[in-house]
Amino acid sequence: MTTWIVAGNWKMNNTIAEAVALANAIKYGVASLKKGEVILAPPFTSLHSVAQTIKHSRVALAAQNMFYEDKGAFTGEVSPVMLKDIGCAYVIIGHSERRKYFHEKDADVNLKVQKALAAGLKPIMCVGETDEEREKNVTRAVVGRQVKEGLRGVEKINNVVIAYEPVWAIGTGKVATPAQAQEVHFFIRAILKDLFGDGAAGNTRILYGGSVTADNISELIAMEDIDGALVGGASLKTDGFLGIIKNIAEKK
Repeated sequence: MTTWIVAGNWKMNNTIAEAVALANAIKYGVASLKKGEVILAPPFTSLHSVAQTIKHSRVALAAQNMFYEDKGAFTGEVSPVMLKDIGCAYVIIGHSERRKYFHEKDADVNLKVQKALAAGLKPIMCVGETDEEREKNVTRAVVGRQVKEGLRGVEKINNVVIAYEPVWAIGTGKVATPAQAQEVHFFIRAILKDLFGDGAAGNTRILYGGSVTADNISELIAMEDIDGALVGGASLKTDGFLGIIKNIAEKK
């Protein structure tokens, strides 16, 4: 049985002081957990301070992005080696906002996944279709391509986490029904079985993301192939985020 994950993506929010306060509250809120993984992904500016805040706790640190070179003349970028050095265990790669606003392609995602693994980071690789693509009934084609291209050249998937985030549900208040989400998660796991075998696919955590709240997570997490959540806006409020974690812990 896979270990569930709840990851909070804070996006471009919180000053250092706000980030430390939120991380502290979450750290104490999950101190009694006996299972599962809780991950926080603050902005780059708060990574070091949050790393110090959650040290020796049940909370792991993630970055929201990285570049695919270890060092060099790449102004404004942050390398996987730097993230590992600052205390990150995970890094989010290929989020739909990166694809939309910064024009990241599947090839960029693939380079980042491989470089993250080489640096000892665990990538949380995001995939998902837009509203237009869903209306055209090409969800499987889009998600299948993103999974296969993102994992091209990856030999072992044991340190990779997949996050299915239907783009039409991110920050919109729309949520995939449990059946819709399960259908895509099952499809993703089937692809992983073809690429890496039944055992590796079964042990890979596939998270759901897209307007996740404490109110809707219970039905989603009850689905067989949903192993946790990548949470956006709801991760910025202590009570809301802890509510999501509590409801997942009760179901998984």
